[in-house]
Amino acid sequence: MDLNRLINMLVNMFLRKAVNKGIRTATDYAARRGKTEVELTPEERENARRMRDLTDRAKKVARLGRRL
Repeated sequence: MDLNRLINMLVNMFLRKAVNKGIRTATDYAARRGKTEVELTPEERENARRMRDLTDRAKKVARLGRRL
């Protein structure tokens, strides 16, 4: 394996992690509708949890669809 290929693999790995972290942060922010966890009422917390679960299920379905 040459050095260029190794560097490319490392850059892709870090870029993938950064993009995934950004997506997770954005979906969490959207689930909370811009409020902090402290500002949420119990009903809003439950709705945010359900929305996070729904996005997790959607990601799993998308992964399964790519496999097929």
